[in-house]
Amino acid sequence: MKKIPVRHIKDSFFEDRFSIRAIEPLVANEDLIHELHRHDFYFVLFIKNGAGEHEIDFIKYEVDSYSVFFIRPGQVHQLKLEKGTTGFMLQFTSDFYSPRENPANVVLRKVSNKNHCQLSTERFEKIDLLLQGIFQEFTQKQDRYKEVVKARLDIIFIELVRQSRNPNKIANETKLYAQERLEELQDLLEKNIHTKKQVNDYAEMLSMTPYQLNAMTKASLKKTVSELINEHIILEAKRMLIGTGNQVNQVADMLGYDDPSYFIRFFKKQTGLTPEAFRQNFK
Repeated sequence: MKKIPVRHIKDSFFEDRFSIRAIEPLVANEDLIHELHRHDFYFVLFIKNGAGEHEIDFIKYEVDSYSVFFIRPGQVHQLKLEKGTTGFMLQFTSDFYSPRENPANVVLRKVSNKNHCQLSTERFEKIDLLLQGIFQEFTQKQDRYKEVVKARLDIIFIELVRQSRNPNKIANETKLYAQERLEELQDLLEKNIHTKKQVNDYAEMLSMTPYQLNAMTKASLKKTVSELINEHIILEAKRMLIGTGNQVNQVADMLGYDDPSYFIRFFKKQTGLTPEAFRQNFK
């Protein structure tokens, strides 16, 4: 079983925990192919014109013009961009983009919860101008250029959050509150799924009762909190099974299961396959 590589900062074209690259030179002569991998930084792909395929956490997307792909640290993905594709590729670490500023973190959490976003031509052109400005700042590196880069990232991410909402629907405070709590829940699941698997755990961290949290997820997602927890356990298990060479019992242990046989039964119930069968099928 070939182990999926994890790309780190030292493996990439980073400068001060951030980089931006034009896509055109990368696909000038042939298709760009990134085999399945994961990394410990954010990766954002802005496609102005072009085509290809992008698989993120085992979900396949068609690459199309005026589209954005946002990959969080730890997610697994593979990418094919066809020759002649245009756009920009951003990479940055979690501590580059305002790690201690709560408003910026909220925006980053909102925008990164959606892996694929199809933009209108008008909105993409607006973002493209900002990207060109960031590219120029990063290339010239004039005084305080990093502050300018971060400020323009703020605007880009806010635009993406706006695009994700239905512009014809009048937002109300109740729905906005529920959306924010769901985004917090997603973030908590990502960070704590190895050690916390009970509804009570997440309700407590969100300062809600289990009943309130379940009512909210049922109303918004048509799923219980337990179903969301189970889905996240399976996603993380798949990442480990494909992304590492660990034995199934080691994966079970890393996910907090003392009994590997219980984990195997749970995985098969959720997916229809044993962990080993899933791994073999993915070869």
